[in-house]
Amino acid sequence: MAERFDILFEGMPEDKALLLLQTDPDDLANPVDKYMAATRLAACQSDRSLQGLIDAVQLDPENLINRITRRKVLEALGRRKNEQALPSLFSALLFDDEPSVVNALDSIAQIGSPLTDRQSDQLLDALESSDTQKRSAIQAHTRLKLPTGQKAIAAFEQDENPLVAGAARAYAANVFGQVEKLAPLITQLTDPIAGRRRSAVIDLGDAGDASILQHLIASPVSMPLRAKSAFQLVDPKKSGEIPETYVTLLEQLLRDDPSTLALQHEWICDGEAIEIEKNLQHRDEGKQYGGALSLLRMPKHQQLDAIEQIRAKYWSDYGANYLLTSVVGLQQLHEQSNLVRTALAETLPQYAKSRVAAAWGCLRLGLTDQTELLKEISNESQWTPLKWSCERVLKQLS
Repeated sequence: MAERFDILFEGMPEDKALLLLQTDPDDLANPVDKYMAATRLAACQSDRSLQGLIDAVQLDPENLINRITRRKVLEALGRRKNEQALPSLFSALLFDDEPSVVNALDSIAQIGSPLTDRQSDQLLDALESSDTQKRSAIQAHTRLKLPTGQKAIAAFEQDENPLVAGAARAYAANVFGQVEKLAPLITQLTDPIAGRRRSAVIDLGDAGDASILQHLIASPVSMPLRAKSAFQLVDPKKSGEIPETYVTLLEQLLRDDPSTLALQHEWICDGEAIEIEKNLQHRDEGKQYGGALSLLRMPKHQQLDAIEQIRAKYWSDYGANYLLTSVVGLQQLHEQSNLVRTALAETLPQYAKSRVAAAWGCLRLGLTDQTELLKEISNESQWTPLKWSCERVLKQLS
């Protein structure tokens, strides 16, 4: 989803970004610009920018800004999807900075090119590490469909860390068709711990078994995370063609009605605006959706007052922004239809999921005056959940 944020950096010229990447952070008025430059170069296409990123893999990590920049560089090389970056990415597997190693592993998988025997051995070696790195190394084997890791990765299927075991089970399902091993991951979709739910959603997306979609869409984690895995399952080649079998489930996911999610009772707060505010601000999406469900269940006059109160305080918070937009659409609150119009028109990338909620809100509220904007978003958006939502809404509005 990093591509959604390119708009934040597109004003930086490529030449300036390359120069920043080569400059000592101590010589910069704003050292943060250096690692922002790496993110900018991820969206460039020239050979010069690619070589600049490859060269920056060797930045001296003793300087904190250089170390952060190097992490961003390794991430950017994955987005460039050019196999010329592979030697540098594999060299990064020996770094003693775990985030750099994880980014290198993710980028190797993103590039997706065939590996040499030596490179395959290096990926196997990367399994002998911390749990975080181990998980990323297993994911790389899965996404590259490498059978060479079978014996080593099978040993992790019963690992005490569910994030490691889940990745190992996804590998077995994807590469060897052992989908029966996914049962613990389906259970994990409703785990009380948010991080375990999120990792299960990611792992099931990697597993490649679309038959679990009905379970995945009900997991109380963020809609974008569920959507990423769901589209990965139903359209693995990114053709844009969704089999009719899955359309209803995808629409349910993207409409994101909290009452369809597997929420635990303790996540649903009392129907007081102040309690709902607290839930909407919580880091655990289960609590956030619990707050949204409480708002949905309010009597209408209280509901409208609460929405206005929360909007006045938290409209700039992209989580609250999204859930308020969603509630207005789901409840067909015509009195707040301008909130949906405002959300649909928002172009900052952190509000992209609010535009998804707004698109479906346009359908529920019959906002035909938004048709042209929906068409524009459908034609221009590079984010599949938003693009597909607008396409479906336009089809049903006409």
